[in-house]
Amino acid sequence: MLTIAIAKGRLQGEALDLLSRARIRISPADLASRKLTVEDERRQYRIIFVKPADVPVYVEHGIADCGIVGRDVVIESNANLLLPLDLKIARCKMIVATTGAELMNGGMLRVATKYPRIAATHFGERGIPVEIIPLVGSVELAPVLGLADCIVDLMETGRTLRENGLRVVAEVLDSSGRLVVNRAAYQLKTEAIADLVSLLSEAAEEASSKR
Repeated sequence: MLTIAIAKGRLQGEALDLLSRARIRISPADLASRKLTVEDERRQYRIIFVKPADVPVYVEHGIADCGIVGRDVVIESNANLLLPLDLKIARCKMIVATTGAELMNGGMLRVATKYPRIAATHFGERGIPVEIIPLVGSVELAPVLGLADCIVDLMETGRTLRENGLRVVAEVLDSSGRLVVNRAAYQLKTEAIADLVSLLSEAAEEASSKR
């Protein structure tokens, strides 16, 4: 039995739909419950539901053999994982946004973000000195209320940014749901993981073609 960690929240619904397309089905009763650990109907997979930032931790430490989580979370975690498959779900961009038409970089920039590692790397590669202000929610408020000069955050439609008077001034990276795999599990459970990759790959292609 493989254990798969799935990020709760925004990505969870799409991940479960994809598993269902791959014939990995969980009973409606289990999904309607508050269980954080369930098994699929054929008892080939154990599914655990954890916060997105915890998925790389569970997989890297071998508590879960695999995980489904956003590429942005994997990069921010800096976890030593294999990423064999882009699942083509929960697609979005990580961007830099500010209240002005452009970002003035004559001095130290104050950057509010949920992704301090990615933000520091982005500006560091461009030689721009920054003060990173870590936030866990309502990042869009930071420039509006004067806490920061700009934000680094995920964007899907851009509606929240527009409604709060923010403009995108740079793109940092593209993100989507990825299958991540523990390196030891990849060696010890090669056949089972290969089967999972094949099933999810076919399901992802099918779902993508229907969008």
